[in-house]
Amino acid sequence: MALSFSCAASLLTHPGNHGKNQQFRGKIQTLVEESGIPSISSSSPPYESLRRGNWVKLICGASFEDVIDIRNLSLVYALAGVDCIDCAADSSVVNAVNEGIEAAREIVPLRKPWVMISINDDEDLHFRKAEFDPEECPADCSRPCEMVCPANAISLKKGGVIKERCYGCGRCFPICPYDNIRGHSYIRDASSTCQLLEQDVVDAIEIHTRARHVDPFYKLWNILAESISHVKLVAVSFPDVGDSTVSAMHMMYSIMKAHLHCYNLWQLDGRPMSGDIGRGATREAIAFALHMAAVSNRPHGFLQLAGGTNSHTIDSLKKVGLFQKMSAAGYSNGRMSAANAAGLPQALIGGVAYGGYARKIVGRVLNKMQSQHGISHIEDYPEYLLEALIEATNLVGPVKCYKLPTHL
Repeated sequence: MALSFSCAASLLTHPGNHGKNQQFRGKIQTLVEESGIPSISSSSPPYESLRRGNWVKLICGASFEDVIDIRNLSLVYALAGVDCIDCAADSSVVNAVNEGIEAAREIVPLRKPWVMISINDDEDLHFRKAEFDPEECPADCSRPCEMVCPANAISLKKGGVIKERCYGCGRCFPICPYDNIRGHSYIRDASSTCQLLEQDVVDAIEIHTRARHVDPFYKLWNILAESISHVKLVAVSFPDVGDSTVSAMHMMYSIMKAHLHCYNLWQLDGRPMSGDIGRGATREAIAFALHMAAVSNRPHGFLQLAGGTNSHTIDSLKKVGLFQKMSAAGYSNGRMSAANAAGLPQALIGGVAYGGYARKIVGRVLNKMQSQHGISHIEDYPEYLLEALIEATNLVGPVKCYKLPTHL
């Protein structure tokens, strides 16, 4: 059931608003507690969500580096009960995620979601930035690039592309009437990633690969292998490359196996960075899920959808019979041997990662807050936090099967 909430603007910094603040905070706590969002005392570890098929990951964006928004997004989605928060492999971004999580846990004693960093082994759509020289733009240009950007990352008044906000979706490239906008691709520095991993501030890592050639993956893994001893999950994200998909996955697993002492996950990347476009954007992810479900020799590890995922994804999974459909074969990693011995089944599709759509629905609330109050911590304005949390739980809830209260 979708919740609705009308947010009336107010000046919460005024002392007279203390009672109102407490009222909103009470509603936030009620929403979290009555929905069944995992608490510290009652929850199972995140990997159990993968086994059951109700895992949810928030994708902040491999190239999105606006630390204020990332902190606020992490706070909201931690309250909504996500299992993992995926972000850029940058220390300031990781710190923002962890700060947001801890701020959420000060409001309600929640289970801590895993923090994941994303890197790439070669050129990848997720690792690029738009760039152009605003001096080359005619004064009478209607600036369609500013209007089409889903991240509000283009402003000619602010010098063109706001680098920390651009996550490389590419929607501005074809719309420029003067063909001035280009994409700058980059590869995350592997040695810096190792240093970040060794600081013990992240729980998981995701490697983006094109899966057509495993040589770049092999080279990157050999650099990372000695630095992942403490991580709880290693994920590999890749597109469907047809008949060679499964063989590539088996080859990548054989490369990882010797140093893999944790769970592993395959992110099935349907239509990258498109979940906010509309209903149809999720079709490729569903098609990828059907492809993998039909494979008899599926590779070792959990499967998770991404790329074009949005509010229609779970309904689409249900229509094809894959939502929380269980397989008799459990996870065979040693860390799950007890579960296997107990005969516990494993979901064919472990869960869903939400990126552009998740950021969009909460971003609308953040934009409203910032337009009135400037750059802010969302917990300082509880009426906006409640509105954002309702949006987030309406997205996460169908995966987690929450019982959302209707009396807020």
